[in-house]
Amino acid sequence: MQPFAQRLDLNGRGLARHSVEVLQVNLGAYCNQACIHCHVESGPTRREMMSLETVQAVLRFLESTNIPTLDITGGAPEWHPNFEFLVESAVGSGCHVMDRCNLTVIFEPGKESLAEFFQSQRVELVCSLPCYSEENVDKQRGKGTFDLSIRALKILNELGYGYPASGLVLNLVYNPVGPHLPPPQRKLEQDYKQILNEQFGIVFNRLYCLTNMPITRYATHLKLRGEHDRYMELLAESFNPATLDQVMCRSLLSVSWEGTIYDCDFNQMLALPLRDPSGEKLHISTISLAQIEKLSITVGDHCYACTAGCGSSCGGVLVA
Repeated sequence: MQPFAQRLDLNGRGLARHSVEVLQVNLGAYCNQACIHCHVESGPTRREMMSLETVQAVLRFLESTNIPTLDITGGAPEWHPNFEFLVESAVGSGCHVMDRCNLTVIFEPGKESLAEFFQSQRVELVCSLPCYSEENVDKQRGKGTFDLSIRALKILNELGYGYPASGLVLNLVYNPVGPHLPPPQRKLEQDYKQILNEQFGIVFNRLYCLTNMPITRYATHLKLRGEHDRYMELLAESFNPATLDQVMCRSLLSVSWEGTIYDCDFNQMLALPLRDPSGEKLHISTISLAQIEKLSITVGDHCYACTAGCGSSCGGVLVA
């Protein structure tokens, strides 16, 4: 397989950074689920969590820039003791806040008012539902997850989420169950909307199709099944240079629970941080946007997952 960096050179396309539109913050690795495809390797046994000092540094950085969107992720970010403080502070400063929610978290002890909190702050929700089939969801995310997810979506619908007129945005995320590329996003979105509405009366705004990233937990899963190399070849063979203008690392910065800065969440999991000219890792408490804009984007073979077929990003496909 040709290294991704060489493929970029052959196509005469670099990855220059555009203006930063999204600050994506990983609050920690703890999660009440342990999904097969999770590149963060989140789960109930993980205890890493962002300190209040770093949360405050995130807010100071947002206030000092014109970055319009705060994208909060984890783990299950809602478990962080300062989650509500971060959301309220960011919203109060005029930031648009997105939360990457696993849906089942709203049924955990102490989280009974979480859905109403989302509504009060008008948080945009991006919720994982890797299939409209109970069998596939439970296989990927754990037994009983599908039923809880459907219950959660109904609660969110009752609060106005998913209805265009409400302005309360509810997007769903699809991940393939096996080592293959996602189907066409627009057609799958139509299927999701029809089936979820007919069977459960559920509505939502958009469906995002994400390609599974062959790193960390999912890479281990593929290797145990003897599918890793074949999957990597599929991604490389499906490389689409038209996606390069839209890859999320051009307009997104990723912040780890420790406050270290990365080009994306995937580089974060592979310990590929942004560094200053002296080689020191950059931290949210000391960086400036001008400093970031001068740095090149770090790439690796995992980048084939973002550039295969129609492309993949935290906001779904990249090209039609």
